[in-house]
Formats: sequence, C-alpha cells, structure tokens
Amino acid sequence: MKAQELRALGQAELQKRLHELLKEQFNLRMQQRTGQLSRPSQVKAVRRDISRVKTLMTEQTKASAGTGQ
Repeated sequence: MKAQELRALGQAELQKRLHELLKEQFNLRMQQRTGQLSRPSQVKAVRRDISRVKTLMTEQTKASAGTGQ
C-alpha cells in the first residue's frame, strides 16, 4: 500500500490495518519456517508496509498534539 493511500485513513483505520499486517507477517513467518513460502519477497513488503503505517500513526499523533497547544 502506498503512503498516499494510507494518509487518507483515520487513526482507527490505521490501527486496524496495522493489526492485519502483523497477522499477515506472522503467517508469512510460519510459512517460511515450514518451507511453504512461495514468494520470500512478501516478507520484506509486509515489513515495509508495517513501517509505513506506524510512521503515519506517529505523524498523525504529533500533528494532533501540535494543534492542541
């Protein structure tokens, strides 16, 4: 998912997306350990998506804290 698409989401939606990505990462790790993973590049892509979501959540938190002062 692109950062631009994620910026349109609210905090609750980002939390939900993060939870889904963490589940997906867990499933990919299990597939990798059992030798069933067909595309190893998926692990890297999911890890980067998790990073994007966490970064945007932090940005939104800082932006909302900054407007309150």
